[in-house]
Amino acid sequence: MKPITESGALLHRVAESGRTPVSFVLNGQPLKALAGDTVLTAVLTHSAQLRFSEFSGEPRAGFCLMGACQDCWVATESGRRLRACGTFIEEGMRLVTGAEGPV
Repeated sequence: MKPITESGALLHRVAESGRTPVSFVLNGQPLKALAGDTVLTAVLTHSAQLRFSEFSGEPRAGFCLMGACQDCWVATESGRRLRACGTFIEEGMRLVTGAEGPV
């Protein structure tokens, strides 16, 4: 996965005010999101993809965005699976996306 940077993000925020910053860790890298963001939004404001397809190796960034297609699965460092599109980011979350690329 390319380095996570604002310039490489798929989503870009417009002016925000009134939402509390939330710290989380993505693939070992500390990042910030805003309270009320889904995990998918939090990740894609820092990266161009959520993960890579286990079948084709192509980058994935979610598909239906409503929890039906199962394209946005990520895991916590403890192994709990989450649908990134329907799970709100929480302070201190430690996420692993498998976005390193195909093996």
